[in-house]
Amino acid sequence: MTINEQKAAPPGELGPLKRFRESLRRNPVLNTAWRVGVFAVGATVLAGGLVMMVTPGPGIVGIVLGLAILATEFAWAQTALHRAKSAAERAKEKALDPRKRRRNTILGATGGVLAGAVVVGYLVAYGFALPWNVEDLTFWN
Repeated sequence: MTINEQKAAPPGELGPLKRFRESLRRNPVLNTAWRVGVFAVGATVLAGGLVMMVTPGPGIVGIVLGLAILATEFAWAQTALHRAKSAAERAKEKALDPRKRRRNTILGATGGVLAGAVVVGYLVAYGFALPWNVEDLTFWN
C-alpha cells in the first residue's frame, strides 16, 4: 500500500481538514473571511520572499511558499505556482548539464585562485594590518 493510498479517505468520507473547509464554504461570510485570511498570509509570505531576493535570506523559498499558500484558494496562484515549478525544473536541468557544470567548476576554481592571490599579495605588502589601519597606502615605496 502506498502512502497516498494510506492517506486517502474512503470515497464517502472526508478528512477532518476537508470537513472543516467544507463547513466554511457553506457559510458565505466565513468563506470570505477565510479567503481574505489566506490571501493576507500568502501575500505577506510572498512579499517577504520578494524582499529577500534583494536582501539576505531565502527569497525563492519565500516566493514558492507564498504561492503555495495562495494556491490553496486561488486558481491564478495555482497557475503561477505551476509555472514557477516548471521554471525551477528547467533551471535544475540546466545546472546539471555536464558542459555547464564543468564550466562553472573551472570558473569557481579560477575565481578562488585569484581571490587567494589577492589575499596573499595584500599580506605580503601590508602584513596583518587591517586596511583601515594602513598608514601608507603605497606599497611600492
